[in-house]
Amino acid sequence: MKRIFLFLFLISNTVLLSQTVLTSYAIDFKNKIDQSEIMTGENTVTHDVFVFAASADSLSILKYNSALFLRDKFVTNRQFVENKSLMGYSFSEDGNPTLYWFSREEKSIILIKYYLEDKTSRALKFAIPLDDKFILTHYQKDNNFYLLMKEKTKEALTAFIFKNGIAQEKFLDFSSFKFIDRKTQPKTFSQILNENPIEKMDSGEYNLLYKVSAKSKLYTLPNRLILTLDQSFRKTQLFDIDLDSLKIKEKTFMKPVGEKNPKTSNSFYHENKLYQINVNADELLFDIKDYESGESVKTFAVSKNDTIRFSNSPLLMQIEDREPRKLKNTAKFLKALSSLDAGLSVYKNQNNLFITLGGTGSDLKTISMNGFNFNDPFGDFPSNSYYNIESNYSVFFESVWTKKLELTHETHEPFATDKIFYFLDSHKEAILPNTLKLSNYSILSYYDIVAKQLVLRKFTDGFN
Repeated sequence: MKRIFLFLFLISNTVLLSQTVLTSYAIDFKNKIDQSEIMTGENTVTHDVFVFAASADSLSILKYNSALFLRDKFVTNRQFVENKSLMGYSFSEDGNPTLYWFSREEKSIILIKYYLEDKTSRALKFAIPLDDKFILTHYQKDNNFYLLMKEKTKEALTAFIFKNGIAQEKFLDFSSFKFIDRKTQPKTFSQILNENPIEKMDSGEYNLLYKVSAKSKLYTLPNRLILTLDQSFRKTQLFDIDLDSLKIKEKTFMKPVGEKNPKTSNSFYHENKLYQINVNADELLFDIKDYESGESVKTFAVSKNDTIRFSNSPLLMQIEDREPRKLKNTAKFLKALSSLDAGLSVYKNQNNLFITLGGTGSDLKTISMNGFNFNDPFGDFPSNSYYNIESNYSVFFESVWTKKLELTHETHEPFATDKIFYFLDSHKEAILPNTLKLSNYSILSYYDIVAKQLVLRKFTDGFN
């Protein structure tokens, strides 16, 4: 589900994008777009912004200061990294970037540090242990590059932290913890993750509904990971992982309980609070708990006959990428939501706290093509044929709060991500998009195939 559809639904035909071209740079990918990549990153110490633009045979590194003025560039070949994909980046204490080039076939990452002052580079090879581990996710944090893997034969995760050209291996042992599935049957850590794959939440950004409906979520914090497991209707099992000491602390947050058994549930961690929902066709239970004490700071119980008083938008249903339509009342919303994978997303900008609550799922319909099929002029399909069609759909609403968790009556305003989605939908010449979230705005980097330019645009939350 793309929130841009809610944005357009609420403002009808009035679209105010609030986007500005920051800079552009002439570059020619020579019609080899499938072999080209763009990645944008910020040095969180100096606040310089780097753009890494890789074509089939060359790499352009553009260094901008915090005001987005081009200060330096380094154009080089792709020696050692031909046919490898750009996985991520980090920054050393001297301010120079290291890029991580991945090859699954070779089971390796090539680390290349690029020295902009004398236009040289240094390459190292890191063998990924893919025989006994598989990759869960990778990300950048505090100028370091992180690679998180799952052990195939052990109840454990392994984190590799790349800092100043050195890879630190962190073994995270979960063998001493107990796990149960949805039916309260005992399971191993590996079985839980196989049934409920981990979805990484993007720190400081709006996470879309299809991501937050995952039952296993990973939150990345400085030198710390939060892993939440929501396969159980009764509780959220949370693991607080210290990447320095390797200590894993388990916390259990019981979910709100209603008169009838829940049909779907989930949680979301945000800034020392855990947001939990439990839903059936008759009732929606929403609870906000303090992370340290486990005590509820806000509790809502909404029956099918109630109005959801913390909703700041209509109750909406969306099928595939079509325009959402309003649901008539809470009963219809709960009936639809109870059959889906529930999820909620919490996002804070400079003004408010935004909560999206809903669920995602799919519906398989069988269609009978009785009689003559006028779409088949050659008669290749027999009469009385049946076709299965699967449609993805979601139901949701938006809620706007103050940062002190007070309800508001404010109307929804679009996020920078909404405007980026809309821009890309309406500008087909913009390809290879990459987004960088800064403190109070987002940068969209893309290649303009008509102008043959690398373009950086600024997008902000809210209307103009």
